[in-house]
Amino acid sequence: MGDILHRILDRKRIEVAERAEQISLAELEKAARAAAPARGFHASLMRHVKAGDAAVIAEVKKASPSKGVIRPDFSPADIARSYARGGAAALSVLTDVDFFHGSDDYLTQAREACTLPVLRKDFTVDPYQVFEARALNADCILLIVAALEDAALKELCEIGRKVGLDVLVEVHDGEELERALKLSTPLIGINNRNLHTFAVSLDTTLDLISAVPKDRLLITESGIRTEDDVMMLRAEGVHAFLVGETFMRAEDPGAELERLFG
Repeated sequence: MGDILHRILDRKRIEVAERAEQISLAELEKAARAAAPARGFHASLMRHVKAGDAAVIAEVKKASPSKGVIRPDFSPADIARSYARGGAAALSVLTDVDFFHGSDDYLTQAREACTLPVLRKDFTVDPYQVFEARALNADCILLIVAALEDAALKELCEIGRKVGLDVLVEVHDGEELERALKLSTPLIGINNRNLHTFAVSLDTTLDLISAVPKDRLLITESGIRTEDDVMMLRAEGVHAFLVGETFMRAEDPGAELERLFG
């Protein structure tokens, strides 16, 4: 699995070129301007945090490279409605086709089934994908620091903000966090999964908490499995969570969200 990120990124660049042959950038920009207003991803998270609740980004994910198919019985609309009932602040929908069995249609189905704002969870490497996300009515995009140079990070973040998207910037260590903090977005995701070994440790978040300024919203990602995990992280001042596999393996994802975050 050590080279998985490089393989994903190589394939993603080819995918973007293929898509651009079908729909031009100019067409996408026009569609992005005509998209429904964004629902306010960051604002939704902050409403939960300010109310003293955990702000949970609940993920709609069928499969992953490390675990294979996680949820064979997969209905994005039903899952989204379940999450909304369970108290989610927002959704994250995997749209990568080749490695996560995702689809743009899954994002559309999930967003139409509820009123929650939606993160397009994909590997964004090109401005084309930013306009594509807004044209799909996504409310937020993900930028992975490990996948991008500083100039590309800045460019993609600025384009996202200009077209009305919130931007979640994901880091895995202190060096990446320093790079992320140069950007204007208030959303900082700390992924507890090592991209080289795929091992997961909540210590990744714990080690970086003190380096995240108070004007940024720290979102811990991956590895949240138990009520003890949630209580420990909240005691350390972490109040925003992105959770996928734990919910996807439950019969009723929204009920599991409600049980875990109470």
